[in-house]
Amino acid sequence: MPNPTRISLALALCFVSLSHAAADSRTPITAVVLYPGSATVERTAQVAPGMTRLEIADLPANFDMQTLRAQADAGIQIGQIVTREIGRTESAGAREAELEAKIQALQDKLAELDVDAKSAALVQKFLENMHGADATAGGRQMPYIDARSMATLLDTIRRGGSDAFERIQKVEVQKREVNKQIEALQRDLAKVQSGARDTRTITVNLVVRQAGALKLRYQVNGAGWKPGYRALLDSAASTVELERLATVSQKTGEDWSNVKLTLSTGQPRLSPQAPEPQPWLLGYRKPMPQQLSGYAAPAAAPAPSAAASLRALAKEEAADNYQPPVLETQGAFATEFAVPARVNLAADGREVSVALAKQTLPVKQRVRVVPRMDKSAVVTAEAARPAGVWLPGGIQLFRDGSYVGATRWDAQASDKFIFPFGRDDLIRVAVDRTGEQSGSTGLLTRQNQRKIADVYTVTSFHKTPVELLVLESSPVSTAEEIQVEAIYQPQPSNTSWESRRGVVAWETTINPNQALKFGVNYTITYPQEGRVTGLP
Repeated sequence: MPNPTRISLALALCFVSLSHAAADSRTPITAVVLYPGSATVERTAQVAPGMTRLEIADLPANFDMQTLRAQADAGIQIGQIVTREIGRTESAGAREAELEAKIQALQDKLAELDVDAKSAALVQKFLENMHGADATAGGRQMPYIDARSMATLLDTIRRGGSDAFERIQKVEVQKREVNKQIEALQRDLAKVQSGARDTRTITVNLVVRQAGALKLRYQVNGAGWKPGYRALLDSAASTVELERLATVSQKTGEDWSNVKLTLSTGQPRLSPQAPEPQPWLLGYRKPMPQQLSGYAAPAAAPAPSAAASLRALAKEEAADNYQPPVLETQGAFATEFAVPARVNLAADGREVSVALAKQTLPVKQRVRVVPRMDKSAVVTAEAARPAGVWLPGGIQLFRDGSYVGATRWDAQASDKFIFPFGRDDLIRVAVDRTGEQSGSTGLLTRQNQRKIADVYTVTSFHKTPVELLVLESSPVSTAEEIQVEAIYQPQPSNTSWESRRGVVAWETTINPNQALKFGVNYTITYPQEGRVTGLP
């Protein structure tokens, strides 16, 4: 008879061996490197000594298998990595599958309500037939019904009809509410729907000598980010608190919970290889004899058929219209920004703003006026460019705690940072046309001449002096036939402001209740023949 103790010991050893041979783990996502249009996802699993295999199941099947790579701590040797796909009837994403199940349950409830409505309608129809039956149906005399029986019959029909109509009305109300719930869930489903039904299982063969971590990384599309900023002006201290922001979103089919997020300007989806130059070949063909007019010209290329266009349009509309946020410009090399706090990002395509860093910059405040284009005065703050990479993006602007607006900010447009902080209502601008004359000059060569004279009056109602910048776009000739003579009063501080041709600038200080005048006088001479564009 076998020894029970030996059998128990053998079973225990077998169980221990199997537990070390394979471990099924839903390895969480711990870190993500987010690129414009894609992401590198990192999953981390803890392994124990003696384990020979790690199995990670229920992964979305939409990541690029060629980018899958594994990395382990010291004392852990990685062997063969095997992947297999498993077909499923429900969606791979947990949130997506949950919403689909709720919608299906509500649709089943609608079917039950339809059955109730049909049953009530059947009763209603039966009662109507009883009420409207012919007294001599089929040539047969209806049986005699005394008054008491008739009253009972009529009461039965009345109560039955009332119950039937009441049930039909209640069912319609319930169906309306259920349909509203279905529509709301379908809107939520459209946000998270990835279309992925299959899942992927990864099996990693291991030799584990000491406990440690195993990391798996792979590339997935359907995610992205774009830079943003928030600038807060303290006019009393002449400082701007500049905060880096990033707008992130993803629709990869899997939520990112409590992950370490890094933002990169690299683009792995683009080809990493530089184009190869090819010879620039020139050929020559002798002129062909002119064809006789009787020959027909070659037919034009057929236009795409309407059916093909409609099919293409339908295909485009059927596709998921989610577009991850992307950078509009790229530098020469990739730059990474680490998000200081861990991030939760649902796979529904919603854009989420995360804060990266902030710093305080000393600024020079000025009021900018461009009277020829707009009579409004705008508060600006100028700061020296700090170190780091500053990508173009949207910026939110606050002046002394009040929100003044948002705009697109391109830090590369100037060698210093210039922030606009909205209108200054205490600066008034007036534009007066003091002269305008058109005529002709010359005895031998007749030429047209146009004279324009304007005066800009800037008045300050501030209680303290304000730095003022007045900009004027003067006419610039692009042809030798056109001559331009410009007279300014007073002389501008700069006749090529920020190296912009034809843009003159007056930089000055305006005192409280002071009115400054800036005069411009242009004489434009051009030939009578031809046409001149750009004249006022």
